[in-house]
Amino acid sequence: MVAAVEGAPGVNLRELSIPGLYVLESPVWGDDRGFFREWFKLPDLASAGVDFQARQANLSMSARNVVRGLHYSMAPEGQAKVVTCVFGELDDVIVDVRLGSPTFGHVEVVHLGADEGRSVLLPVGVAHGFCVTSENAALSYLLSSTFNAALELEIDPLDAEINVPWTIQGEPMMSEKDAAAPSLAQRRAANQLPLFDPSNRLG
Repeated sequence: MVAAVEGAPGVNLRELSIPGLYVLESPVWGDDRGFFREWFKLPDLASAGVDFQARQANLSMSARNVVRGLHYSMAPEGQAKVVTCVFGELDDVIVDVRLGSPTFGHVEVVHLGADEGRSVLLPVGVAHGFCVTSENAALSYLLSSTFNAALELEIDPLDAEINVPWTIQGEPMMSEKDAAAPSLAQRRAANQLPLFDPSNRLG
């Protein structure tokens, strides 16, 4: 494995247009053997005023043109996420579905590559998805709360109101659950959207 450079800078946080949504940027050290990167460093988040405590880790492998999402949690304790691509390339999609948020309905797309120094920190309550732009790709997740199937909801990733600019060729490959997911308007009418908390850096 490529050794990290002693004394090199750690993870830097850059906030995007959605409140509480950050791109985490860190160096990538590479040579002819491969590369090494530190994609999550709790003290660096804490120094930026962000309190994230991982409670669960997930790994997802998908083929080209797979679309996963849009998923969000209604867990009362909230569920923030830190995601990074550990193999291949993908476009990570974040949609603000928090009622009361100044950017409700806004979409951010962040390109992630395994050999690039970017990860994404998602605040509580936003919807998340991604599409694979390489032959295969793997996404690693850290979650601030554990998975609870009864509180995990989905929104139609092709909802015209949201209008996600998916970077795929041809028809997307989706699960039956995602393909049959309600629209954002339907979730709102059913009172199934989270609330925005401006006092919480993570939503």
